[in-house]
Amino acid sequence: MRPRHIALAVLVALIWGLNFVVIKLALTGFPPLLLTALRFMLAALPALFIAKPAGLRWRDMALVATFLFIGHYAFLFSALDKGMSAGLASVVLQSQAFITMLLAVPILAEKPGRRQVTGAAIAAAGLIITASTVGLDVTWMGFALTLLAAASWAMGNVLTRRLPPTPTFPLMVWLSLIPPLPALALSLLLEGPERIGHALTHVTWTAGLSLLYIAVLSTLVAFGIWGFLLKTYRAGMVAPFSLLVPVVGTITAHLAFDESFGPLRMAGMVLIFAGIMVPALPWPRRPRMV
Repeated sequence: MRPRHIALAVLVALIWGLNFVVIKLALTGFPPLLLTALRFMLAALPALFIAKPAGLRWRDMALVATFLFIGHYAFLFSALDKGMSAGLASVVLQSQAFITMLLAVPILAEKPGRRQVTGAAIAAAGLIITASTVGLDVTWMGFALTLLAAASWAMGNVLTRRLPPTPTFPLMVWLSLIPPLPALALSLLLEGPERIGHALTHVTWTAGLSLLYIAVLSTLVAFGIWGFLLKTYRAGMVAPFSLLVPVVGTITAHLAFDESFGPLRMAGMVLIFAGIMVPALPWPRRPRMV
């Protein structure tokens, strides 16, 4: 990869890693389901200027957006609102990688390789160890909602692979048209008109700028760059940069909120990260015996 493209890949990882801290800040002013609706209202605005990708059916788009966007972010935002730490969430959410592998077996008839199974086993052990520390400074509800967010993201990944080949940025923009109304309906039902009205009429600078970061930088800018890199290089060269996201997430959460992790939780987080690395990174092949 060219140096400037490596810099762009690192920039995307920084944007996505910092996103967990920014979500926490946005939740100081918006309830989680309303935040989900507002995020995608803003992210869908480029659809006014970008044509709908050819070959995409609304039925398929709605199914993908339900899991990839509505479930993923509604659960994640709710988790961070209900006691999940930003740093831990940035790591646990990456379990979507091996959940995607598990879901791809029955849905896409994809048989996982040895490295994928090994990585999943390591990450699962890490999740079990991490879960044993829940209840100290992280709530069980927050932890469970983060796992649901990972599972929803994973299902969205699998369903996205059933769509016709489509450039990443237009796909993300047009999928963003679907979540606002369902998320807003859920917000009205579960969070109530009074809470929504108060949030919209008492927007602080912190919450407002955080919302713009989530919608513009984390969604439009980052996915736009990521889509460009995936068109320019093989996925195997680009995807490993996403491993920087939980690293950035834990570091920025420590700096912003003074989050710290005991030895047991740190061991679990390291195992989750290692389990993701095993199938994601290229490993040297053994030379064949002649």
